[in-house]
Amino acid sequence: MNNKYNKTFLYFSCCVSAMGGLLFGYDWVVIGGAKPFYEIYFGITESPVMQGVAMTTALIGCLAGAMVAGIASDRYGRKPLLITAAILFTVSAIATGLFDDYTLFNIARFIGGVGIGVASALSPMYIAEVSPAHIRGRMVSINQMTIVLGILAAQIVNMLLARDTTVEASQVWNVTWGWRWMFWAETLPAALFLVMALFIPESPVFVALKSERRRTANDGNSVNTKDEQESVSLSSLFTLHYRQYSRILLLGIFIAVFQQWCGTNVIFNYAQEIFTGAGFDVDGMFINIVITGIANVLFTFVALYTVERWGRRTLMLIGAGGLGLIYFILGTCYYMHVTGVAMVVLVVAAISCYAMTLGPVTWVLLSEIFPARIRGLAMSVCTFALWTGCCTLTFSFPSMNAALGSSGSFWIYSIICICAFVFLYRRCPETKGRTLEELERRLQS
Repeated sequence: MNNKYNKTFLYFSCCVSAMGGLLFGYDWVVIGGAKPFYEIYFGITESPVMQGVAMTTALIGCLAGAMVAGIASDRYGRKPLLITAAILFTVSAIATGLFDDYTLFNIARFIGGVGIGVASALSPMYIAEVSPAHIRGRMVSINQMTIVLGILAAQIVNMLLARDTTVEASQVWNVTWGWRWMFWAETLPAALFLVMALFIPESPVFVALKSERRRTANDGNSVNTKDEQESVSLSSLFTLHYRQYSRILLLGIFIAVFQQWCGTNVIFNYAQEIFTGAGFDVDGMFINIVITGIANVLFTFVALYTVERWGRRTLMLIGAGGLGLIYFILGTCYYMHVTGVAMVVLVVAAISCYAMTLGPVTWVLLSEIFPARIRGLAMSVCTFALWTGCCTLTFSFPSMNAALGSSGSFWIYSIICICAFVFLYRRCPETKGRTLEELERRLQS
Protein backbone atom coordinates (compact mmCIF):
# COMPACT_ATOMS: atom_id res chain seq x y z
CA MET A 1 0.00 0.00 0.00
CA ASN A 2 1.35 3.42 -0.85
CA ASN A 3 1.58 6.36 1.52
CA LYS A 4 -1.71 7.82 0.30
CA TYR A 5 -4.57 6.12 2.04
CA ASN A 6 -7.82 7.01 3.73
CA LYS A 7 -6.95 6.82 7.42
CA THR A 8 -10.56 6.86 8.58
CA PHE A 9 -11.59 4.00 6.32
CA LEU A 10 -8.40 2.10 7.16
CA TYR A 11 -9.08 2.32 10.90
CA PHE A 12 -12.73 1.41 10.34
CA SER A 13 -11.81 -1.69 8.33
CA CYS A 14 -9.17 -2.78 10.84
CA CYS A 15 -11.42 -2.21 13.85
CA VAL A 16 -14.28 -4.16 12.25
CA SER A 17 -11.95 -7.04 11.48
CA ALA A 18 -10.60 -6.82 15.03
CA MET A 19 -14.12 -7.36 16.38
CA GLY A 20 -13.42 -10.98 15.55
CA GLY A 21 -10.73 -10.71 18.21
CA LEU A 22 -13.18 -9.15 20.68
CA LEU A 23 -15.58 -12.07 20.29
CA PHE A 24 -12.68 -14.51 20.30
CA GLY A 25 -11.59 -13.14 23.70
CA TYR A 26 -15.09 -13.06 25.17
CA ASP A 27 -16.15 -16.50 23.96
CA TRP A 28 -12.88 -18.04 25.07
CA VAL A 29 -12.97 -16.71 28.66
CA VAL A 30 -16.68 -16.48 29.50
CA ILE A 31 -16.83 -20.18 30.23
CA GLY A 32 -14.46 -19.74 33.17
CA GLY A 33 -17.01 -17.66 35.09
CA ALA A 34 -19.93 -19.87 34.06
CA LYS A 35 -18.07 -23.06 34.98
CA PRO A 36 -18.98 -23.29 38.71
CA PHE A 37 -22.69 -22.91 37.88
CA TYR A 38 -23.33 -24.92 34.70
CA GLU A 39 -21.41 -27.84 36.23
CA ILE A 40 -24.01 -27.95 39.01
CA TYR A 41 -26.86 -27.52 36.50
CA PHE A 42 -25.68 -30.41 34.32
CA GLY A 43 -24.70 -32.55 37.31
CA ILE A 44 -21.02 -32.96 36.39
CA THR A 45 -19.40 -31.60 39.55
CA GLU A 46 -18.11 -35.07 40.42
CA SER A 47 -16.96 -35.96 36.90
CA PRO A 48 -13.55 -34.51 35.95
CA VAL A 49 -13.85 -36.07 32.50
CA MET A 50 -17.16 -34.36 31.74
CA GLN A 51 -15.81 -31.11 33.14
CA GLY A 52 -12.80 -31.41 30.84
CA VAL A 53 -15.06 -32.07 27.84
CA ALA A 54 -17.06 -28.90 28.52
CA MET A 55 -13.86 -26.85 28.80
CA THR A 56 -12.24 -28.23 25.63
CA THR A 57 -15.20 -28.54 23.23
CA ALA A 58 -14.80 -24.96 22.01
CA LEU A 59 -11.06 -25.51 21.63
CA ILE A 60 -11.71 -28.50 19.38
CA GLY A 61 -13.95 -26.21 17.35
CA CYS A 62 -11.03 -23.76 17.18
CA LEU A 63 -8.93 -26.47 15.58
CA ALA A 64 -11.61 -27.16 12.98
CA GLY A 65 -12.07 -23.45 12.23
CA ALA A 66 -8.35 -22.81 11.97
CA MET A 67 -7.89 -25.83 9.70
CA VAL A 68 -10.30 -24.55 7.05
CA ALA A 69 -9.88 -20.77 7.48
CA GLY A 70 -6.69 -20.29 5.50
CA ILE A 71 -7.53 -22.52 2.55
CA ALA A 72 -11.07 -21.15 2.32
CA SER A 73 -9.84 -17.55 2.54
CA ASP A 74 -7.37 -18.17 -0.30
CA ARG A 75 -10.22 -19.49 -2.43
CA TYR A 76 -13.15 -17.26 -1.48
CA GLY A 77 -11.48 -14.21 0.08
CA ARG A 78 -10.86 -12.82 3.58
CA LYS A 79 -14.12 -10.87 3.89
CA PRO A 80 -16.55 -13.81 3.39
CA LEU A 81 -14.73 -15.79 6.06
CA LEU A 82 -14.95 -12.91 8.55
CA ILE A 83 -18.72 -12.73 7.89
CA THR A 84 -18.94 -16.49 8.43
CA ALA A 85 -17.16 -16.15 11.77
CA ALA A 86 -19.64 -13.46 12.84
CA ILE A 87 -22.57 -15.76 12.03
CA LEU A 88 -21.02 -18.62 14.02
CA PHE A 89 -20.44 -16.37 17.05
CA THR A 90 -24.04 -15.17 16.97
CA VAL A 91 -25.53 -18.65 16.68
CA SER A 92 -23.28 -20.03 19.43
CA ALA A 93 -24.01 -17.17 21.86
CA ILE A 94 -27.75 -17.78 21.63
CA ALA A 95 -27.66 -21.57 21.57
CA THR A 96 -25.17 -22.12 24.41
CA GLY A 97 -27.38 -20.36 26.93
CA LEU A 98 -30.59 -21.80 25.47
CA PHE A 99 -29.94 -25.54 25.65
CA ASP A 100 -30.82 -27.63 28.70
CA ASP A 101 -29.11 -30.74 27.35
CA TYR A 102 -25.40 -31.25 28.07
CA THR A 103 -24.67 -32.66 24.60
CA LEU A 104 -26.41 -29.78 22.82
CA PHE A 105 -24.58 -27.34 25.11
CA ASN A 106 -21.28 -28.77 23.89
CA ILE A 107 -22.37 -28.66 20.25
CA ALA A 108 -23.15 -24.95 20.67
CA ARG A 109 -19.74 -24.42 22.28
CA PHE A 110 -18.14 -26.25 19.34
CA ILE A 111 -19.85 -23.88 16.88
CA GLY A 112 -18.47 -20.89 18.79
CA GLY A 113 -15.06 -22.53 18.76
CA VAL A 114 -15.14 -22.78 14.97
CA GLY A 115 -15.85 -19.05 14.91
CA ILE A 116 -12.86 -18.43 17.18
CA GLY A 117 -10.61 -20.54 14.95
CA VAL A 118 -11.67 -18.65 11.82
CA ALA A 119 -11.44 -15.20 13.43
CA SER A 120 -8.08 -15.87 15.10
CA ALA A 121 -6.57 -16.80 11.73
CA LEU A 122 -8.27 -14.21 9.53
CA SER A 123 -8.50 -11.03 11.63
CA PRO A 124 -4.74 -10.38 12.07
CA MET A 125 -3.99 -11.49 8.50
CA TYR A 126 -6.63 -9.16 7.04
CA ILE A 127 -5.37 -6.22 9.10
CA ALA A 128 -1.75 -6.85 8.04
CA GLU A 129 -2.75 -6.97 4.38
CA VAL A 130 -4.62 -3.65 4.41
CA SER A 131 -2.15 -1.69 6.59
CA PRO A 132 0.88 0.39 5.53
CA ALA A 133 4.26 -1.02 6.61
CA HIS A 134 5.14 1.79 9.05
CA ILE A 135 2.05 1.19 11.22
CA ARG A 136 1.34 -2.47 10.44
CA GLY A 137 2.55 -3.78 13.79
CA ARG A 138 0.42 -1.27 15.68
CA MET A 139 -2.64 -2.02 13.55
CA VAL A 140 -2.32 -5.79 13.98
CA SER A 141 -1.87 -5.21 17.71
CA ILE A 142 -5.35 -3.64 17.71
CA ASN A 143 -6.60 -7.19 17.17
CA GLN A 144 -4.87 -8.27 20.38
CA MET A 145 -6.29 -5.21 22.11
CA THR A 146 -9.81 -6.26 21.17
CA ILE A 147 -9.04 -9.81 22.34
CA VAL A 148 -8.08 -8.59 25.81
CA LEU A 149 -11.05 -6.19 25.86
CA GLY A 150 -13.24 -9.21 25.09
CA ILE A 151 -11.56 -11.10 27.92
CA LEU A 152 -12.10 -8.20 30.31
CA ALA A 153 -15.72 -7.82 29.18
CA ALA A 154 -16.35 -11.50 29.90
CA GLN A 155 -14.72 -11.19 33.31
CA ILE A 156 -16.80 -8.12 34.22
CA VAL A 157 -20.04 -9.65 32.92
CA ASN A 158 -19.34 -12.83 34.87
CA MET A 159 -18.67 -10.85 38.05
CA LEU A 160 -21.80 -8.71 37.68
CA LEU A 161 -24.08 -11.62 36.86
CA ALA A 162 -22.78 -13.97 39.55
CA ARG A 163 -24.85 -13.23 42.64
CA ASP A 164 -23.77 -13.77 46.26
CA THR A 165 -22.95 -17.47 46.50
CA THR A 166 -23.53 -17.50 50.27
CA VAL A 167 -27.24 -16.77 49.80
CA GLU A 168 -29.20 -19.84 48.77
CA ALA A 169 -31.71 -18.01 46.56
CA SER A 170 -28.88 -16.23 44.73
CA GLN A 171 -27.03 -19.48 44.18
CA VAL A 172 -30.20 -21.02 42.73
CA TRP A 173 -30.41 -18.10 40.26
CA ASN A 174 -26.73 -18.56 39.36
CA VAL A 175 -27.26 -22.24 38.59
CA THR A 176 -30.57 -21.77 36.77
CA TRP A 177 -30.10 -18.52 34.83
CA GLY A 178 -26.84 -16.76 35.66
CA TRP A 179 -24.55 -18.89 33.50
CA ARG A 180 -26.99 -18.61 30.57
CA TRP A 181 -26.89 -14.80 30.59
CA MET A 182 -23.10 -14.92 30.66
CA PHE A 183 -23.22 -16.55 27.22
CA TRP A 184 -26.21 -14.56 25.93
CA ALA A 185 -24.38 -11.27 26.61
CA GLU A 186 -22.19 -12.06 23.58
CA THR A 187 -25.13 -11.87 21.17
CA LEU A 188 -25.13 -8.07 20.80
CA PRO A 189 -21.45 -7.60 19.79
CA ALA A 190 -21.64 -10.71 17.59
CA ALA A 191 -24.63 -9.30 15.68
CA LEU A 192 -22.89 -5.91 15.41
CA PHE A 193 -19.79 -7.60 13.97
CA LEU A 194 -21.96 -9.38 11.40
CA VAL A 195 -23.58 -6.16 10.20
CA MET A 196 -20.37 -4.09 10.09
CA ALA A 197 -18.38 -6.82 8.33
CA LEU A 198 -20.67 -6.36 5.32
CA PHE A 199 -19.22 -2.87 4.75
CA ILE A 200 -15.46 -3.55 4.79
CA PRO A 201 -13.52 -4.08 1.52
CA GLU A 202 -11.83 -7.26 0.43
CA SER A 203 -8.13 -7.52 1.23
CA PRO A 204 -6.03 -5.91 -1.55
CA VAL A 205 -3.58 -8.81 -1.32
CA PHE A 206 -6.33 -11.32 -2.09
CA VAL A 207 -7.60 -9.13 -4.94
CA ALA A 208 -4.07 -9.00 -6.40
CA LEU A 209 -3.59 -12.77 -6.06
CA LYS A 210 -6.95 -13.39 -7.71
CA SER A 211 -6.03 -11.10 -10.60
CA GLU A 212 -2.66 -12.81 -10.98
CA ARG A 213 -4.27 -16.24 -11.11
CA ARG A 214 -6.73 -15.04 -13.73
CA ARG A 215 -3.93 -13.48 -15.77
CA THR A 216 -1.70 -16.55 -15.70
CA ALA A 217 -4.66 -18.79 -16.46
CA ASN A 218 -5.25 -16.81 -19.66
CA ASP A 219 -1.57 -16.81 -20.62
CA GLY A 220 -1.11 -20.27 -22.05
CA ASN A 221 2.33 -19.49 -23.46
CA SER A 222 3.88 -18.43 -20.16
CA VAL A 223 6.76 -20.65 -19.04
CA ASN A 224 5.83 -20.12 -15.41
CA THR A 225 2.08 -20.56 -15.86
CA LYS A 226 1.95 -24.09 -14.43
CA ASP A 227 4.09 -23.20 -11.43
CA GLU A 228 2.17 -19.99 -10.73
CA GLN A 229 -1.22 -21.69 -10.91
CA GLU A 230 -0.11 -24.74 -8.96
CA SER A 231 -1.86 -24.96 -5.59
CA VAL A 232 0.52 -25.04 -2.68
CA SER A 233 -0.65 -27.91 -0.49
CA LEU A 234 0.44 -28.56 3.08
CA SER A 235 2.45 -31.62 2.10
CA SER A 236 4.22 -29.77 -0.71
CA LEU A 237 5.46 -27.12 1.74
CA PHE A 238 7.87 -29.70 3.14
CA THR A 239 9.28 -30.84 -0.22
CA LEU A 240 12.65 -29.70 -1.58
CA HIS A 241 10.90 -27.48 -4.15
CA TYR A 242 9.36 -25.39 -1.37
CA ARG A 243 12.20 -25.67 1.13
CA GLN A 244 12.31 -21.90 1.68
CA TYR A 245 8.65 -22.03 2.74
CA SER A 246 9.01 -24.92 5.17
CA ARG A 247 11.75 -23.17 7.17
CA ILE A 248 9.53 -20.10 7.70
CA LEU A 249 6.50 -22.27 8.44
CA LEU A 250 8.32 -24.20 11.16
CA LEU A 251 9.35 -20.91 12.77
CA GLY A 252 5.72 -19.77 12.70
CA ILE A 253 4.52 -23.04 14.24
CA PHE A 254 7.04 -22.71 17.08
CA ILE A 255 6.00 -19.12 17.81
CA ALA A 256 2.30 -20.08 17.76
CA VAL A 257 2.67 -23.07 20.09
CA PHE A 258 4.95 -21.21 22.47
CA GLN A 259 2.39 -18.42 22.88
CA GLN A 260 0.15 -21.04 24.48
CA TRP A 261 2.71 -23.21 26.24
CA CYS A 262 4.30 -20.22 27.93
CA GLY A 263 1.54 -20.99 30.47
CA THR A 264 -0.20 -17.65 30.88
CA ASN A 265 -3.50 -18.82 29.48
CA VAL A 266 -4.02 -21.36 32.28
CA ILE A 267 -4.56 -18.32 34.50
CA PHE A 268 -7.61 -17.38 32.42
CA ASN A 269 -8.97 -20.91 31.97
CA TYR A 270 -8.31 -22.13 35.51
CA ALA A 271 -8.53 -18.90 37.48
CA GLN A 272 -10.82 -20.58 40.00
CA GLU A 273 -8.21 -23.21 40.92
CA ILE A 274 -5.28 -20.78 40.85
CA PHE A 275 -6.81 -18.12 43.10
CA THR A 276 -8.54 -20.50 45.50
CA GLY A 277 -5.19 -22.30 45.77
CA ALA A 278 -3.72 -18.94 46.75
CA GLY A 279 -6.21 -18.61 49.61
CA PHE A 280 -9.14 -16.67 48.08
CA ASP A 281 -12.86 -17.49 48.31
CA VAL A 282 -15.21 -17.43 45.27
CA ASP A 283 -16.08 -13.73 45.59
CA GLY A 284 -12.40 -12.82 45.99
CA MET A 285 -11.64 -14.98 42.97
CA PHE A 286 -14.00 -12.97 40.72
CA ILE A 287 -12.51 -9.66 41.91
CA ASN A 288 -8.96 -10.87 41.26
CA ILE A 289 -9.94 -12.14 37.82
CA VAL A 290 -11.18 -8.65 36.91
CA ILE A 291 -7.93 -7.16 38.26
CA THR A 292 -5.93 -9.45 35.96
CA GLY A 293 -8.20 -8.46 33.07
CA ILE A 294 -7.56 -4.76 33.66
CA ALA A 295 -3.81 -5.37 33.75
CA ASN A 296 -4.16 -7.33 30.51
CA VAL A 297 -5.81 -4.36 28.79
CA LEU A 298 -3.44 -1.70 30.17
CA PHE A 299 -0.29 -3.51 29.11
CA THR A 300 -1.69 -4.34 25.70
CA PHE A 301 -1.95 -0.55 25.26
CA VAL A 302 1.78 -0.46 26.08
CA ALA A 303 2.35 -2.97 23.28
CA LEU A 304 0.62 -0.67 20.77
CA TYR A 305 3.40 1.88 21.28
CA THR A 306 6.39 -0.42 21.81
CA VAL A 307 5.82 -2.84 18.93
CA GLU A 308 6.96 -0.26 16.35
CA ARG A 309 9.65 1.31 18.57
CA TRP A 310 11.30 -1.67 20.24
CA GLY A 311 10.57 -4.19 17.51
CA ARG A 312 9.03 -7.65 17.41
CA ARG A 313 12.17 -9.62 18.22
CA THR A 314 13.02 -7.56 21.33
CA LEU A 315 9.50 -7.90 22.73
CA MET A 316 9.43 -11.65 22.15
CA LEU A 317 12.71 -12.03 24.04
CA ILE A 318 11.46 -9.83 26.89
CA GLY A 319 8.30 -11.93 27.10
CA ALA A 320 10.05 -15.30 27.14
CA GLY A 321 12.74 -14.23 29.63
CA GLY A 322 10.40 -12.23 31.85
CA LEU A 323 7.81 -14.99 32.14
CA GLY A 324 10.51 -17.55 32.82
CA LEU A 325 11.65 -15.51 35.83
CA ILE A 326 8.14 -14.69 37.10
CA TYR A 327 6.97 -18.30 36.89
CA PHE A 328 10.04 -19.49 38.77
CA ILE A 329 9.22 -17.06 41.60
CA LEU A 330 5.50 -17.92 41.47
CA GLY A 331 6.23 -21.64 41.67
CA THR A 332 8.55 -21.04 44.61
CA CYS A 333 5.83 -19.07 46.42
CA TYR A 334 3.33 -21.88 45.91
CA TYR A 335 5.94 -24.33 47.22
CA MET A 336 6.40 -22.19 50.34
CA HIS A 337 2.59 -21.85 50.76
CA VAL A 338 2.56 -18.07 50.30
CA THR A 339 -1.00 -16.71 50.05
CA GLY A 340 -2.79 -13.39 49.71
CA VAL A 341 -1.87 -10.19 47.89
CA ALA A 342 1.67 -11.29 47.04
CA MET A 343 0.29 -14.05 44.82
CA VAL A 344 -2.07 -11.64 43.07
CA VAL A 345 0.88 -9.31 42.37
CA LEU A 346 2.87 -12.14 40.77
CA VAL A 347 -0.09 -13.29 38.67
CA VAL A 348 -0.72 -9.71 37.51
CA ALA A 349 3.00 -9.34 36.70
CA ALA A 350 2.87 -12.48 34.56
CA ILE A 351 -0.21 -11.32 32.67
CA SER A 352 1.24 -7.82 32.21
CA CYS A 353 4.46 -9.23 30.77
CA TYR A 354 2.50 -11.49 28.43
CA ALA A 355 0.09 -8.71 27.39
CA MET A 356 2.84 -6.38 26.15
CA THR A 357 4.94 -9.07 24.49
CA LEU A 358 3.91 -12.61 23.51
CA GLY A 359 0.18 -11.90 23.37
CA PRO A 360 0.13 -9.29 20.59
CA VAL A 361 3.55 -9.80 19.00
CA THR A 362 2.89 -13.45 18.14
CA TRP A 363 -0.03 -12.40 15.93
CA VAL A 364 1.99 -9.56 14.41
CA LEU A 365 4.83 -11.92 13.44
CA LEU A 366 2.50 -14.60 12.09
CA SER A 367 0.73 -12.04 9.91
CA GLU A 368 4.04 -10.73 8.51
CA ILE A 369 6.53 -13.54 7.94
CA PHE A 370 4.74 -15.61 5.28
CA PRO A 371 4.88 -14.96 1.51
CA ALA A 372 1.59 -13.90 -0.08
CA ARG A 373 1.30 -17.12 -2.05
CA ILE A 374 1.13 -19.32 1.07
CA ARG A 375 -0.08 -16.79 3.66
CA GLY A 376 -3.61 -18.13 3.98
CA LEU A 377 -2.47 -21.76 4.24
CA ALA A 378 0.43 -20.92 6.55
CA MET A 379 -1.77 -18.84 8.88
CA SER A 380 -4.23 -21.72 8.95
CA VAL A 381 -1.48 -24.20 9.86
CA CYS A 382 -0.01 -21.94 12.56
CA THR A 383 -3.40 -21.09 14.03
CA PHE A 384 -4.20 -24.80 14.08
CA ALA A 385 -0.89 -25.38 15.88
CA LEU A 386 -1.68 -22.56 18.32
CA TRP A 387 -5.06 -24.04 19.23
CA THR A 388 -3.53 -27.50 19.47
CA GLY A 389 -1.14 -25.99 21.98
CA CYS A 390 -4.08 -24.38 23.78
CA CYS A 391 -5.99 -27.69 23.87
CA THR A 392 -3.05 -29.66 25.24
CA LEU A 393 -2.27 -26.90 27.74
CA THR A 394 -5.87 -26.73 28.96
CA PHE A 395 -6.27 -30.50 29.09
CA SER A 396 -2.93 -31.21 30.78
CA PHE A 397 -3.01 -28.55 33.50
CA PRO A 398 -5.45 -30.30 35.90
CA SER A 399 -3.49 -33.56 35.74
CA MET A 400 -0.12 -31.82 35.97
CA ASN A 401 -1.37 -29.65 38.81
CA ALA A 402 -2.64 -32.73 40.66
CA ALA A 403 0.63 -34.61 40.15
CA LEU A 404 3.18 -31.81 40.65
CA GLY A 405 1.18 -29.19 42.53
CA SER A 406 0.95 -25.55 41.50
CA SER A 407 4.63 -25.08 42.30
CA GLY A 408 5.79 -27.84 39.98
CA SER A 409 3.42 -26.73 37.22
CA PHE A 410 4.75 -23.18 37.16
CA TRP A 411 8.35 -24.40 37.35
CA ILE A 412 7.65 -26.47 34.22
CA TYR A 413 6.31 -23.37 32.46
CA SER A 414 9.41 -21.46 33.59
CA ILE A 415 11.68 -24.04 31.95
CA ILE A 416 9.64 -23.89 28.73
CA CYS A 417 9.98 -20.09 28.62
CA ILE A 418 13.76 -20.17 29.15
CA CYS A 419 14.21 -22.78 26.39
CA ALA A 420 12.04 -20.66 24.07
CA PHE A 421 14.16 -17.60 24.88
CA VAL A 422 17.25 -19.42 23.58
CA PHE A 423 15.45 -20.51 20.39
CA LEU A 424 13.99 -17.06 19.70
CA TYR A 425 17.36 -15.40 20.30
CA ARG A 426 18.83 -17.57 17.53
CA ARG A 427 15.94 -17.71 15.06
CA CYS A 428 13.42 -14.88 15.46
CA PRO A 429 13.80 -12.17 12.77
CA GLU A 430 13.09 -8.46 13.14
CA THR A 431 10.25 -7.39 10.86
CA LYS A 432 9.38 -3.84 11.92
CA GLY A 433 9.28 -1.12 9.27
CA ARG A 434 9.49 -3.48 6.28
CA THR A 435 6.80 -4.01 3.67
CA LEU A 436 5.32 -7.48 3.26
CA GLU A 437 7.07 -7.70 -0.12
CA GLU A 438 10.45 -6.84 1.43
CA LEU A 439 9.96 -9.42 4.15
CA GLU A 440 9.02 -12.02 1.58
CA ARG A 441 12.30 -11.52 -0.31
CA ARG A 442 14.42 -11.33 2.86
CA LEU A 443 13.01 -14.36 4.69
CA GLN A 444 13.20 -16.60 1.61
CA SER A 445 16.81 -15.72 0.85
